[in-house]
Amino acid sequence: MPDTSPGEIHVGGQAVMEGVMMRSPSSLAIVCRTAAGELVVKEQAWRSIWEKVRFLRWPFFRGAVVLMESLLNGMSALSFSAKIQMTGQPEAPDAAEEGEAGEPGEEKAPSMWGVILLSTLLAAGLFVGLPHALTALMGFSSSSVGFHLVDGLIKATIFVGYVAAIGLMEDIRRVFQYHGAEHKAIFAHESGKGMTLDNARAQTRFHPRCGTSFLFIVILTSILIFAVTLRFTLADNRFLDHLLKIFIKLPLLFPVAGLSYEALKLSARFRTNPLVRALMAPGLWLQRITTREPTDDQLEVALLAIEKTLWREQLDPQVETPDKTVEVFPSFEEARAVLG
Repeated sequence: MPDTSPGEIHVGGQAVMEGVMMRSPSSLAIVCRTAAGELVVKEQAWRSIWEKVRFLRWPFFRGAVVLMESLLNGMSALSFSAKIQMTGQPEAPDAAEEGEAGEPGEEKAPSMWGVILLSTLLAAGLFVGLPHALTALMGFSSSSVGFHLVDGLIKATIFVGYVAAIGLMEDIRRVFQYHGAEHKAIFAHESGKGMTLDNARAQTRFHPRCGTSFLFIVILTSILIFAVTLRFTLADNRFLDHLLKIFIKLPLLFPVAGLSYEALKLSARFRTNPLVRALMAPGLWLQRITTREPTDDQLEVALLAIEKTLWREQLDPQVETPDKTVEVFPSFEEARAVLG
């Protein structure tokens, strides 16, 4: 049995449709509630690519790895939760397991990669190409620090506006509630005081390691890196110069992600430092948009997701266990009784 106590095991997560996905070092668990109130619990063994390619876990490399793996896991979890909500049948996930996207060698994997590619291109256009183009139209020199400051401000404005706009949709508001439940459950886990509803309910919904805070750090880091690396004119033609710099910004997002990830880890480690608290504040403010106070039934889902992912962490490595399971429970109490 591992000698690490549950509270010391790092857990991260993501809200999905009527559910929460949680991931620990060795496990990925998704818990969704059906329209009938039943809880569908999926758990599978998980390993980061850096377990095989060791240098990818080095500082400044691991940020890009975490970003890509989070995107893949998130898309797969969203696909799983969407199937449950669309069919309304708790038995649907068992049938879906035969061709679920995101797992090597399965028929639907190429379609998942297509969705990820399209999403990446749209995000690059919206948060890289559009801000650069708008800043260029304002007449700023693309080699000046001022250009990248304005570019970053436009990125932040687009991001905040986009999140605020989608938050007006009822389905997204519920996802934001599950986002809040995810944070409260993680805080309950990290507190070491027990994975109870009372403990989770008492926690704040604003977490320093949230992806919202990470994206804010990415914007700040991109201003710094772009201002340093794109100080020179690349072409005499102004249009071509801007176009080349937009394309150069895309591969530069990998070192931006790497530096941002290290900054996020340091900020979480030293979050009581007044200077760090001041730098973290904008990201936490943004979480007032991307999270909502959850209901108790939503907290139940998040707590169960953490407990299920920690289940594999506490297993005796000598005991053979299935790589993947999907279970359905009529209530939170029964799920805890069985899984506990």
